[in-house]
Amino acid sequence: MPAPHNPFKAALAKGELQIGCWLGLAEPYVAEISAGAGFDWVVVDSEHAPNDLRSITAHLQVLAARGSHAVVRPPIGETWIIKQLLDAGAQSLLIPMVESGAQAQELVNAVTYPPHGVRGVGASLARASDFGAISDYVTSARDEICLLAQIENRKGIEAMDDILAVEGIDGVFIGPADLAADMGYPGQGAVGEVKDQIVTALKRIVAAGKAAGILTLDAELQKECRDLGARFIATDIDVSLFARNMRAAAASAKALLKD
Repeated sequence: MPAPHNPFKAALAKGELQIGCWLGLAEPYVAEISAGAGFDWVVVDSEHAPNDLRSITAHLQVLAARGSHAVVRPPIGETWIIKQLLDAGAQSLLIPMVESGAQAQELVNAVTYPPHGVRGVGASLARASDFGAISDYVTSARDEICLLAQIENRKGIEAMDDILAVEGIDGVFIGPADLAADMGYPGQGAVGEVKDQIVTALKRIVAAGKAAGILTLDAELQKECRDLGARFIATDIDVSLFARNMRAAAASAKALLKD
């Protein structure tokens, strides 16, 4: 029995647009609701959200019963944490702050079993192999792992050709917020110069035959990125949705009930 099919990876390979949402509330109950909302994929974030291995595993368990594919973002692209996340059952990883081709190659090695990589072989203990029930997991797992490199600063942009040349990187994701800050526009989003850089980067990713991705809440930029060929676009964040609507609900109630 081979490793489970990764529909997200397959969709990206076919060039099918995948619409996603960021999950930063670090609560599996919220993740379950979000995954039932109709998004193609959701990011379980542990770079800027208070998730750890146990909470990420709980997210993966509830998301497995829903239609949205789980993409896990670790706080850093280190081999040891990648190993743990893969064993927990993550099949798609979004690695932040990729800044060189050498780093991208290390990530490929980290998700690949020996003799071609360095992923620790402990599948019989892991949720990923259904605790040893998937007999061919070790020999088939790599085919279903989707590895996404996140470029989000000038150093990463400068090294983009080297990153794109690494075999085993399925997609490259542009992080507008960090890129804007690194370019001298903290908190300003995709202003003119930053937007130009984003557009150029997406074009380069698409031209290289990799799946291009981005997170932006700007509807016009979302459509422009789609038209440029971006194939995985995150359009909202659970934290922002909740906070925005809770504030609006409080303001509406006060306006209605208080003089």
